[in-house]
Amino acid sequence: MNAPVSFPPMLDFKNHDIVDDISKPQVRYEKKPAKRPDGTVVPGLYNAWITLDNQAQYNSYTTDMVKGVILALRAASNARDVNCIVLTGAGDKAFCTGGNTKEYAEYYAGQPQEYRQYLRLFNDMVTALLLADKPVICRVNGMRIGGGQEIGMACDFSVASDLARFGQAGPKHGSAPIGGATDFLPLMVGAERAMAACVLCEPFSAHQAYDMGILTDIAPALKVDGKFVANPMVETQRLFDEYGRKVYGSAKTGEAAKEGKALMARGTVDLSALDEKVEALCAKMLLTFPECTLKTVEELRKPKLAMWDRNKESSRAWLALNMMTEARAGFTAFNDGPKDDREVDFVLLRQKLAAGQSWLDKLHDQIQPKKG
Repeated sequence: MNAPVSFPPMLDFKNHDIVDDISKPQVRYEKKPAKRPDGTVVPGLYNAWITLDNQAQYNSYTTDMVKGVILALRAASNARDVNCIVLTGAGDKAFCTGGNTKEYAEYYAGQPQEYRQYLRLFNDMVTALLLADKPVICRVNGMRIGGGQEIGMACDFSVASDLARFGQAGPKHGSAPIGGATDFLPLMVGAERAMAACVLCEPFSAHQAYDMGILTDIAPALKVDGKFVANPMVETQRLFDEYGRKVYGSAKTGEAAKEGKALMARGTVDLSALDEKVEALCAKMLLTFPECTLKTVEELRKPKLAMWDRNKESSRAWLALNMMTEARAGFTAFNDGPKDDREVDFVLLRQKLAAGQSWLDKLHDQIQPKKG
């Protein structure tokens, strides 16, 4: 067996990192050995993995986690031995479901000046993704919803488990998807589909996301009897699209849903095929000129970056002020409401606003979901 090849530094390198300790709770940074397309390890080269690890809250990001992602992206950008950056979530349920609604409801709600400071950090995280000095791959291991969808679209590539779900949550939970979705989605999928995704907040599958053009690749993740099978709920969605709009609840659609759920219950989630796809993508970029690749990536980021820079500060101001009204109500409802009822009474809200009721009285409490 040949001895590992090592290349001693030719320079006394300067340290361009802002801080020496980038560790933050619930954000993992690790350098995994880079591999050639044939799977052999390349000595001395790595891919930097940044993992959101807040599984109890579906990898939603807290204030400290946002800081951790920014610091990790800066460290990976400066690392001379890093080929690609992989941004992902822990576990198999969620990549990221956006901002931490518990923190939003219990600290930021009703505190626009505090939320404005938080949003400076959020904006810096999105900008750090768009300015990273290495290609960034979003490894979508589960739900990519709300702000999670926004930071995912800020990445250069996305590879997803076919069990993953995508979508926005803003108008359903007291916000507007102006942390990137209204900037990126029209560029990526067109104005009409972006309008439907951002306004209606209806989730969609990985297969739909691939067809829309927001994924580079998808991988099976459900194993039944030791073999990978495609997401069985996709067939249910296809049948609903074909029959449900004509006869909602048709027997054919209902039967497919029943069979799909039964197959899901029998299977186990295995993300090894997803990891193979991510590794293969990293390996392809390993076999390119690094500066030519980065320049190409930078040029292709420009439409997203231009839209983001045009809107991010006015969006920040609006989102902060909205914490006094709809955001306060929406995040409180999601955090405190019953598990099966986490939305305000939208009709009652509209009725009371139409009658001239002020947010300064009891309106917030009157529209909250009722427990028990």
